[in-house]
Amino acid sequence: MADYDRRGGGGRGGGGGGYNRKRRYRDDNDDDHHYRGNNSRRRYDAPPHVRIRKQLIAIAENPMIERHDEISQIANLFTDNWEDDVLLRGNFVDLVLQLCVEQPLKTPFLAGVLMVANTNKPEVVDMLLEKAARLIEDKLREGEWRDVKLYLKLVGCLQGVMEGDGIFGVLTELFERAVGLQTASSEDTIGTEIVKIILLTLPYVMAAGSPEQQQQWQQKAADLLENTAIIASEPHPLQAVIEPYHPEPSEENPTQSQSLISLLQAQLQIEATQGWALSCLPRPWQFPVSEVEVASKLASAPKHTLPTIIIPKTVVTGPRPLFPEVYISVYGQQEVESVPPPTSLASSLIRDALLDTINVLHFNRNATARQLIEVDCYFAPRTFALRGTPFDRLRDIEKPKSTWKPEDVAVDAVFTQLFLLPNPEHKLVYYHSVLTEACKLAPAAIAPSLGRAIRYLYRNAPRMDLELAYRFMDWFSHHLSNFGFTWKWTEWVDDVELSGLHPRKAFIVGSIDKEIRLSFAQRIKNTLPEPYQQLIGPEKEKDVPDFKFANDDTPFAAEGREIAALLKRKAPDEEIDAVIQRIQSQAIDRDLDALVASTDVFVTCVLYVGSKSLSHVLAAIERTKDRLADAGAASDASRTQIIEAVMAYWSVHPGVALSIVEKLLNYSILTPLTVINWALNVQAGKTHGEALAFAHIYELVFNTVIKVTGRVRQLVIKASQPDEMVDDETKDAEIKNMRELFRAIEDSLGAWAQGTKDEMLEREDGSEGLVKRWGTRWLRVFKRRQAIEEAFLVEAVRERERKEEVRKEWEVVEQQRAAEKAAKEEEAKKNAPAAENGASGEGEKEKENGAEVDIVE
Repeated sequence: MADYDRRGGGGRGGGGGGYNRKRRYRDDNDDDHHYRGNNSRRRYDAPPHVRIRKQLIAIAENPMIERHDEISQIANLFTDNWEDDVLLRGNFVDLVLQLCVEQPLKTPFLAGVLMVANTNKPEVVDMLLEKAARLIEDKLREGEWRDVKLYLKLVGCLQGVMEGDGIFGVLTELFERAVGLQTASSEDTIGTEIVKIILLTLPYVMAAGSPEQQQQWQQKAADLLENTAIIASEPHPLQAVIEPYHPEPSEENPTQSQSLISLLQAQLQIEATQGWALSCLPRPWQFPVSEVEVASKLASAPKHTLPTIIIPKTVVTGPRPLFPEVYISVYGQQEVESVPPPTSLASSLIRDALLDTINVLHFNRNATARQLIEVDCYFAPRTFALRGTPFDRLRDIEKPKSTWKPEDVAVDAVFTQLFLLPNPEHKLVYYHSVLTEACKLAPAAIAPSLGRAIRYLYRNAPRMDLELAYRFMDWFSHHLSNFGFTWKWTEWVDDVELSGLHPRKAFIVGSIDKEIRLSFAQRIKNTLPEPYQQLIGPEKEKDVPDFKFANDDTPFAAEGREIAALLKRKAPDEEIDAVIQRIQSQAIDRDLDALVASTDVFVTCVLYVGSKSLSHVLAAIERTKDRLADAGAASDASRTQIIEAVMAYWSVHPGVALSIVEKLLNYSILTPLTVINWALNVQAGKTHGEALAFAHIYELVFNTVIKVTGRVRQLVIKASQPDEMVDDETKDAEIKNMRELFRAIEDSLGAWAQGTKDEMLEREDGSEGLVKRWGTRWLRVFKRRQAIEEAFLVEAVRERERKEEVRKEWEVVEQQRAAEKAAKEEEAKKNAPAAENGASGEGEKEKENGAEVDIVE
């Protein structure tokens, strides 16, 4: 954050340097030294631990500073003040451990500082390894697998200063746990996650040592890779569920996305045959030839023993659901490689560090975007092309120079999370905001990269998984709203004439509708070329839809206007009841369903009265919710009519209609089954299947399913808490309702996907194949959702049992450690009482010093 100078205010006319309201005078006898030639403020030197903290947090961020100089400066400042500042020791270790988790791109540089500090104060490495070991144990117990990986990455970078096998013993024991889990169940995901952690840690371990040490470790690494191949090379049963592409029937031999873990295994095996070059990883602990003294100290630095890390026999999934991952890139099929190819280990290592940064720093999107833009600072020199190099210039770069654009690598990483199935770790809008901030920080560099990503995704929209296609649409419209809604629409002008069932035409229509939601129709219309104007009808420019009962030709027009007037003046229910009775009587005379007719009139009037804003309509629904609930409870037809009235009234602004339906679901006026039946049978039937291509229909169904499954998850999670009382009957009823909902969705979509719907036979434009394709894409999305929720129900029971086993196991470990500690203390008292008393005195003195420093702080 920039520092602002607040000293200049107060002048006349707002000037900063003119007349000051409060003037200072000096005595003529004062020494001129105080006023002449000494205009600078008194210099303030911050305490060492404050300076070190500032320098550590900013390590490797400035590309103009030599890395070895920066590392030496921090390490020397730390060791020079080792004895003076008691706060420094613990704070330094804690900060390093915190940074390796919160800013994982800087881990190798933190390890470099520790290695240089080890040459003068080896105690700091012992302190860090001890704390890291305990943290790794804690995270293993809690199932915080990303934190386990990041701490192991830091410890792996210190492999060069450890005795014996170092971290290899921990990795081997972790693999044994993974084998046990995979043997018990082929669908296990914890074992796959453990193997991924092992494979991502191994490169940092091999890069940490000297060439001689690497030769000693090569056999251990080879043995580990041979073992992990058993699990990594086997396709996971859930991989087909999370496949990001749904190939079209016309595609012959469509390629399936590669599993991330199998890809990583193959990359490491190739790297092993090349002598573990690991050219992308920085090695800040390797100093240049000119730094002979530091290099010799590092070569002869003390070695340390890695404390014992107890890995629980039972491991838990943790707070984040675990699923296999597949490799996806938005920069495929390019003439020049602007991102590392999937055959290169750099593609996995760089992306892994970026993804950890994105997901860990979710609380500060500005810091996240800045680190993404500066990704070239955190890897070996010449790993990337120069920042901001235009894509057209990449083909002019001669080998062996890199053509990897840091901007493309950063954007690719964000899209990897945006398109992560079944769900990304954070809300989708967070990833939207990261791309927006990156574009604002470096518009000239990021904007062209985003443009090529958009074109790639648009080309592949027809074969993309439907859920991902709608995520792309949401991001695209949101991103344009942050930059004046400007885009080169002329590139897609030919697609405007396509059928409404074509995926690309559906994307264009849906994106424009979402843009209008974020602005207003006339403004969006002005940003579009002439051929697109027809997609925004004049009715969309109206803020409030027409009231159909204003037309006398509409049935029940007089009664509709009367009810609207009564609602506006908040008349008593008796007056409204009288009008509704008249409507029902007339409906019976016309052979209409009386309840459906009166429901249509009443709901339409409520919407008309509340049409000024969303808050107005919510207030109107709140006042009439009892009558609406009674109407909804009377029959399925009346419930269907409620949603029909809402969607019809707000048909030109479907975003408003979706918000109202959501509130009606919250009030239990509508049921989820009613929404599904209306969308997939009533509305899709009336349009002969074309409604399946409407973005708002998908959004309506998807949001309803998420609401139902979210409710079930809340109840199941609460039921697993020891201090929460959840009625089993309520939980079982919600689970039953969820299963019925998925069954209804599958029945409806299955008929559309198979082409057995009667409405499809009525189409005369030969587009039955496109309708079947939409039905198949829809069906795939909701079958995946059903499989995920069923797996969650099973896993929730297992997770509760695992946590209980881990708790019992760890109680035994803690008791053993406490007994060992007590025995050691007793032995120390017996053998050296005098020394013990002296040490105690020093300890008291140190406590006093520490307290004194703390007070000063």
